[in-house]
Amino acid sequence: MIKFLFVLAGSKDGSITEVNVSPCPIQPCQLQKGTSYSVNVTFSSKIDSQGSKAKVYGEILHVDVPFPIPEPDGCKSGIQCPIEKGHSYSYLNKLPVKSEYPSIKLIVQWELIDDQGQMLFCWKIPVQITS
Repeated sequence: MIKFLFVLAGSKDGSITEVNVSPCPIQPCQLQKGTSYSVNVTFSSKIDSQGSKAKVYGEILHVDVPFPIPEPDGCKSGIQCPIEKGHSYSYLNKLPVKSEYPSIKLIVQWELIDDQGQMLFCWKIPVQITS
């Protein structure tokens, strides 16, 4: 497991304390097809929000390709809702790597959106999808 912080600016409604992707001993993360990876993000909210929704993309040649995750609802991913300003939360989810994905290097971008359409957090990580 590697602990890292590869965070985008612009997450005005929250701030990340820590990002863990497991197993990922080095960067770029070697993502094996047919395997699922654990994602844990500790963040604090700067706003109140009734809920949250995750959006995950693979950034390939400057094009964002949606990356489906099993549970996009942040309130079902370790966060106790409603989200309260000034509180810290631990967001937990899985990143499944489907067998049909191409073997490719890309950037994964993970966003958590509040009920006003703003980002609670947004981070990126370089990955290599392998067979």
